[in-house]
Amino acid sequence: MPTNLIRLPAEWEHQDGVLLAWPTPDSDWGEYLGAIETVFIQLTALISTYERVILICHDLDNIRAKLIGSSANLKNINFIAIAINDTWMRDCGPIGVTLNNQVLLYDFGFNGWGLKFAADLDNQINRQLQRIRTFRCPMKTLGLVLEGGSIESDGAGTLLTTSKCLLSPNRNPHLNKIELEKTFSNLFGTKQVLWLDYGFLAGDDTDSHVDTLARLCPDNTIIYTSCDDETDEHFAELKKMEQQLKSFTTLDDKPFKLFPLPIPEAKFDNNKNRLPATYANFLIINGAVLVPVYDDPADSVALCTIQQIFPTHKIIAINCNTVIVQHGSLHCLTMQLTQGTLS
Repeated sequence: MPTNLIRLPAEWEHQDGVLLAWPTPDSDWGEYLGAIETVFIQLTALISTYERVILICHDLDNIRAKLIGSSANLKNINFIAIAINDTWMRDCGPIGVTLNNQVLLYDFGFNGWGLKFAADLDNQINRQLQRIRTFRCPMKTLGLVLEGGSIESDGAGTLLTTSKCLLSPNRNPHLNKIELEKTFSNLFGTKQVLWLDYGFLAGDDTDSHVDTLARLCPDNTIIYTSCDDETDEHFAELKKMEQQLKSFTTLDDKPFKLFPLPIPEAKFDNNKNRLPATYANFLIINGAVLVPVYDDPADSVALCTIQQIFPTHKIIAINCNTVIVQHGSLHCLTMQLTQGTLS
């Protein structure tokens, strides 16, 4: 496929909708089901006031009843019964590109973040959605293992990622960095790949997905997780990441505009394990940005910073203290669907 005809849209471009999967009682969410359903009711209701929601759920009538009592726009919600392993649609959902101005969905392989968790059901979701004609565009299933949270696109040929994740031996061991760049050029029309070699979050089990660390934003901007506390275990790595970000240049050979996001105070689970709390894991939808917050002193700083970058969007805070118990946040739960995807 000629690369000049292929493009991976940026998340801030217009979307048809967002893919979500409701937590199930027999998943890792079982112990926290009431609390996480409260988050999902809020999240689904908010998205449905702006755009469509493709909602995968195990108990359609029960979940529909929960949403009737909320502010959700039920006309904007498609309830679909599909079996799942977990709720992290960012990493197993379809990735849409435009090919000759028409949408093509990629169904990448998903292997539970490098063979860490069961993924047999999640790896079938896209093809099941295609079989029931949820999408009005073609879909291509690929052998490449790739999670949506591991890449960021500016829609103009720049891809941002982390070497720790994409070069993991349990994902695509047959491909080196140069071969992956060539693959991205062919699949996404990528003109440059920016590889972050530093940065991590304690408690993260994705091998440092970029959407927890740094995000491409409009007007050649990168917003990133930063740490100024020398006693924090993240300090050294995030400072190295910051220096590497300063070395990156746009396709026009200009430095990016960089906006630091504070790292929240350490959050822990019941076993005293640190959880991967980050403000970088926000979700951009049509007209709004949904931002994870943690009842933390830094919440207001993060919200103000994101508002600077998206001045015409409404910035909406969603408490994600329950979400991070399972080591993800808002962006991880969701997958936006490119304009031209839905039937």
